Amino acid sequence: MSELHGKNESVVTLDTDTALRIVKGDLASLVAGAKPEEKEATEQCMLCFEKLFHQFLLDRKLGNMIVWDNIQPPPTSALKEYSTIPQVAADNAKSLLDKLVVLKLNGGLGTTMGCVGPKSLISVRNDKNFLDLNVMQIEHINKLYGSHVPLVLMNSFNTHADTKKIEHKYSSRVDLYMFEQSCYPRVLKETLRPYPDTLHADQSCWYPPGHGDVYESFKRSGLLEKFIKEGKELVFISNIDNLGATIDLNILGSLLSADSQCEFVMEVTAKTRSDIKGGTLIQYNNSLRLLEIAEVPKEHEDDFKAITKFKVFNTNNLWARLTAIDRVVRESSLSMSIIVNKKTLDNGINVIQLETAAGAAIQNFKGAMGINVSRCRFLPVKTTSDLLVIMSNLFMLHGGNMALNPARLYPNLPLVKLGDQHFRKVQDFLRRFEAVPDLLELDHLTVSGDVTFGKNVSLKGTVIIIANHGDRIDIPAGAALENKIVSGNLRILDH
Repeated sequence: MSELHGKNESVVTLDTDTALRIVKGDLASLVAGAKPEEKEATEQCMLCFEKLFHQFLLDRKLGNMIVWDNIQPPPTSALKEYSTIPQVAADNAKSLLDKLVVLKLNGGLGTTMGCVGPKSLISVRNDKNFLDLNVMQIEHINKLYGSHVPLVLMNSFNTHADTKKIEHKYSSRVDLYMFEQSCYPRVLKETLRPYPDTLHADQSCWYPPGHGDVYESFKRSGLLEKFIKEGKELVFISNIDNLGATIDLNILGSLLSADSQCEFVMEVTAKTRSDIKGGTLIQYNNSLRLLEIAEVPKEHEDDFKAITKFKVFNTNNLWARLTAIDRVVRESSLSMSIIVNKKTLDNGINVIQLETAAGAAIQNFKGAMGINVSRCRFLPVKTTSDLLVIMSNLFMLHGGNMALNPARLYPNLPLVKLGDQHFRKVQDFLRRFEAVPDLLELDHLTVSGDVTFGKNVSLKGTVIIIANHGDRIDIPAGAALENKIVSGNLRILDH
């Protein structure tokens, strides 16, 4: 590193070429500290980061913000209704499935739900965690059709070691592969220089760059080439915590049909008020692309959230041709919008993380389109409110698949809001329910404050339970609440 630009020297006001040259020097210093066995992988990773950082500098210079008036709805040819897709005959299922790879994004921790370790290891149903259920899904479909669909996990450095420890549990049931996604240096907000001084600096200096990294990391792992050589043609990518993201034979069949020219599909579904921040498909400058709220000018955020204008959102269930992924990565033509994630670390240092979303890759593939699917294909568990719905009798579990209980009279799921203070952590949440209530006829549930539930409780219609500060409400065993507001202090004591 030159004396002119020490590590604390800012590159914020420098021209793009000079700033990039200095940061390339910083990255070269990091690579120089790599052990011989990790040098090649580290070089490839830092080259990918350099490309991302260069794009970030260009975006800052050019002010690459979406021009709102240029946004158009996707053409009808690029957004297909699921109901129009031909059904696959059972006799053809095996030959189609044998061309498929299932890849789950497994980089997240369970910290937002008060858990330690990978989120995929949180128990969600019948003592089964997310990974258990995903393995059950693949195992079930392979046994049903005699197929050989492999399951691949993209871990982050936060989840890789813990996930590897339990890999043996599944080895006899499915062909399970895993790889670790890129690890990029956080960037100091004040100087735009990489935060770590050495490659082996504290973990707080590094970050996994979002699931948009899946394409580069998949190829770098060697698995992409392996599957292509084995005759696999498609990969189905989804979040491991989306229990609705199962293999769909009809989508698979349509993509593998002789006349299909489509290299990439994004599953979208109807937007509700709960999804107003979800990314949506648009036509922009004659290209189909994903629009995320982070890209929207402040003055148009309300327009973006309006469900009348943008009627669908991205489920992050994505289908792509393996050879097309190989092409765009090999040719370095993969271009995705950058999400600038600003963070303040525990030591008070302000950093930025340059991230990408997997769905943003849609603009790089030929014949790409969206398919408007049922809401049942989007069942993410982000909070304990979501967990309560999944654990309830609203769903039935078969072969790892979550199916809406046919006794539910309405296709829509209830809106559930559990207060953060007492219900946010899974451990606290579980302590407050002696048993999961009957939610079959529930429309809306709001719970706030110190509230507990006994066994065999039934909740119907709209139920609001508010325990004021210092008060406690115990919903007794066998209680049936229908269109009720419960507030104040209600405690049932045994005597």
